[in-house]
Amino acid sequence: MAGINADMVILTGNSHKEFAKLIAERLGVRLGACSIYHSSNRETVAEIGDSVRGRDVYIVQTGAKDVNNVVMESLILAYACKTSSAKNIVGVFPYMPYSKQSKMRKRGCIAAKLMAKLFCKSGFTHIITMDLHQKEVQGFFDIPVDNLRASPFLLQYIQESIPDYRNAVIVAKDPGLTKKATSYAERLRLGIAVIHGEQKVSDSDQIDGRSSPPPHNNLSTSPSASSSSLESRIIDVRLDIIPSLAEKNKPPMTVVGDVMGRIAIIVDDLIDDVAAFVAAAEVLKDRGAYKIYVLATHGLLSQDAPRLIEESPINEVVVTNTVPHEVQKLQCAKIKTVDISILISEAIRRIHNNESMSYLFRNYFWVMQKKPNCSKLKNLKQSNKLILLSITIDSTEYSIFEHHHITLFSDQFANVMDEFRH
Repeated sequence: MAGINADMVILTGNSHKEFAKLIAERLGVRLGACSIYHSSNRETVAEIGDSVRGRDVYIVQTGAKDVNNVVMESLILAYACKTSSAKNIVGVFPYMPYSKQSKMRKRGCIAAKLMAKLFCKSGFTHIITMDLHQKEVQGFFDIPVDNLRASPFLLQYIQESIPDYRNAVIVAKDPGLTKKATSYAERLRLGIAVIHGEQKVSDSDQIDGRSSPPPHNNLSTSPSASSSSLESRIIDVRLDIIPSLAEKNKPPMTVVGDVMGRIAIIVDDLIDDVAAFVAAAEVLKDRGAYKIYVLATHGLLSQDAPRLIEESPINEVVVTNTVPHEVQKLQCAKIKTVDISILISEAIRRIHNNESMSYLFRNYFWVMQKKPNCSKLKNLKQSNKLILLSITIDSTEYSIFEHHHITLFSDQFANVMDEFRH
């Protein structure tokens, strides 16, 4: 890929080495020499084999199973680069560790904010991530954060790998996902259905557990009780009039929308515990859906997820490779993977060359496919794939799609298209 020079170093820990290799190959650079291991006392030790002085370092990690080890590896790697006088240190976290803990729960803390502070203090100067569980997590960082979107790749999978997708309906498995489902439905020009009712308490519905009233002194036992009797009565009254939080009693799971004789496509940002997805699939099957797909960016697939998916009415679970799940794929043939390393690679290239990132978030996106022997310019207009035109630059064919797909991968292509429009 053009624009990459010797000033770039790509390092990775133990979380997702295969993904880091894909990025390095696409960028045409060698993966930096780096060794991370645990000493006899279980402390994490990082050793960098290449010089990083005055160079841009990209540390590729992801929130895999051993998430605490991933965090420590990332912090130690970043600090090692910082103390070795690296010019810039960019953290590439396709799945951000602790991003689910972005709200206060009971008497706990907002762990996502703690992670952000740790990453900033350790030396990171920029963060690249994808589909944060809550977009507000970006605000926890004191450094730039690029939150990329995997939806173009998943939309492309729907159009190319689901033959009868025009007969599909996009499903939100709970009302909180209606916005995401609507986004997919609008781009594919499909209908939408929402599952409402009791499957499990969502994050927004949980009571934080701090239901006891705030403590106050028993003023009647103090020497100044007589002078403070009015204040005491006011405090008691104020506590008494505070209404208690009523418990939510949700009805049984029901589907709002027509799925009879349709393909149901459930969309979400991550799949961890699959129980909610299995329950939603069973309801959709009972309502007449004849095929059920589940699409998500991050496939954590924890615990007994492969077996539950295999035994469920779900036909396919489609996730990207932001998190390694090769073991789960061996256990369940229904799990499919979409490679998004090309998008991460392009983000790295643009940051390294100080190019605009706005192309990665535009309404019109571009697909790069290596087809050496293609015509200079041809109008395709295929209604089934929504390709408007294709153009060849330096033996590489690029295609413009009508809907949100993959982003423009070259400023050279942008200039050509600007000339073509005029």
